[in-house]
Amino acid sequence: MFEKIVLVTRKTRLAELVERLNTRAQARFYLEHAGQDFEDYAREDDTYRRALDALHGELGLGLPVQQVDRALVPTFLFTGKELVVAVGQDGLVANVAKYVGSQPLVGVNPDPSRFDGVLLPFKVGEAHAAVRRTLEAKARVREVTLAEAALADGQRLLAFNDLFLGARTHVSARYRLRFEGAAEVQSSSGLLVSTGAGSSGWLSSVFTLVRRLTERTGGAPGNTWSMQWEDPRLAFVVREPFLSRHSSAELINGFVTAEHSLVVESRMPSGGVIFSDGVEEDFLAFNAGATAHIRPAAQRARLVVP
Repeated sequence: MFEKIVLVTRKTRLAELVERLNTRAQARFYLEHAGQDFEDYAREDDTYRRALDALHGELGLGLPVQQVDRALVPTFLFTGKELVVAVGQDGLVANVAKYVGSQPLVGVNPDPSRFDGVLLPFKVGEAHAAVRRTLEAKARVREVTLAEAALADGQRLLAFNDLFLGARTHVSARYRLRFEGAAEVQSSSGLLVSTGAGSSGWLSSVFTLVRRLTERTGGAPGNTWSMQWEDPRLAFVVREPFLSRHSSAELINGFVTAEHSLVVESRMPSGGVIFSDGVEEDFLAFNAGATAHIRPAAQRARLVVP
């Protein structure tokens, strides 16, 4: 079933600085001049390098191992015969999962003292057993609902955690929203559409804001809320909706399902975007004349879990 193992990595903070500043010495000077701890960057980089070296040994299971940097994943050709292993921060798993199709994805935590590892359930020393179980079709897998934004011209964008629709810069986003038979023109700081996996992230900050505001102004306090990763729905909220003669604020939240998609028509002459999972490089232009249909994706991410 599998022809190779694809090991997805991501540059450390120090590696990115060295790439930008040319040498490690210049990176040290830059960080120390800014009052930051160079040694913390160095420890993170050394730990990650050691984890990668050890992981290559753990993955000696008779299949070739191809190492791919995260930056190349959007253009990497996944054929469906790769077992994908991601080693890095939680965000690496979220950003890789939407590109690998139905292949199982094994998340490995290279530095448990530094990274939370919600999406990285395996330590380096546990990777061999996890990958072996996956190769033998004995692994436990969680299927995670993805969000999809589709434009009329055929362009499509998936999200593991959330989609953002709005303006690229800090100006008001203008659009017409249609949902469950109702429609209205809005002006806001954008729409956030969250999956179950993402509901404990950016979306939770919206609930935290509402809870704090209601508590401080005498309203009913809210509760922390999230969805299960497998929840087939998406939750959307309109961020900071503005009431005016030309904009309303009735359709400010709801649940998007396969039967009830969210339709957003851009009214921004320029600078409109849709991006996924907080990565602004993964975006679709969303300017006047574009209409986005938001729905749960047919494709699901398949994360290997203990």
